Order: sequence, then C-alpha cells, then structure tokens
Amino acid sequence: MIVLATVVVTLAAALHIAIFFMESIAWTRPSVWKRFGLKSQEAAETTRPMAYNQGFYNLFLAIGAIVGLILYGVGQHIAGITLIIFTAASMLAAAIVLITTGRGYLRPAFIQGILPLIGLVLLLVGLFNGES
Repeated sequence: MIVLATVVVTLAAALHIAIFFMESIAWTRPSVWKRFGLKSQEAAETTRPMAYNQGFYNLFLAIGAIVGLILYGVGQHIAGITLIIFTAASMLAAAIVLITTGRGYLRPAFIQGILPLIGLVLLLVGLFNGES
C-alpha cells in the first residue's frame, strides 16, 4: 500500500506543479485564464498578482511532497512519512477550502483534492498494516 501511496502522492505533486505553471507562469494565456473561469484578458491581467502568489503555494506543497518522498526513499521513513502526510493533508485542506468558495468550484476542488486524499488513505492503511 505504501508503494502505491507514493505513486499517488507523486501524481498529486505533479498536478500541483502543473497548477503552479498555469497560475504563476502562463496565467495571461487565454487557454489558461479561460480554464480558471475568467471572462477576459483584462480580468487575467487584474488577477495576475494573486494567481502568481497562489501558484507558488502550489509549488511549495509539491516540493514538500517530493522532499518527503525522497526522504522516505533514502530510509528516513519517519521524516519522509511525516512530510508526506503534512503536505498531502495541506493539499486536501486547500481543496476543501476551495469548495467553500461556491458550487462552481466543486470540480476544481475534486481535481485538486482527490489524489492527496487517495494518497493519504493508502499511506495510512499501509502504516496501520505494519508497512514502513
């Protein structure tokens, strides 16, 4: 279970890196801002500083998960698992917060939160079954 959990958490980190790219680097591209529900290039320019900042939050969560995976992989199991749990739980919490902003955000919250949720469940099941 833990091996499968690490694969899913890796996918969650990759997704958050992709979100970072969209929000912090490619925000003003029409294909990106339309994906986030903006109606115009002007709206994209207006929200660019907020998106830039938010993108880095996603990057930092991804980095935390990756560092946790690396630590786990080199035998630092407690430190690695602790960091994986913290960052995956933070990703999931951010998805839950996104739901509170309105019904229109259910799909993005699901996309953002499903991988960390699955990763956490698999990791915890593995740990409770004595895997390490």
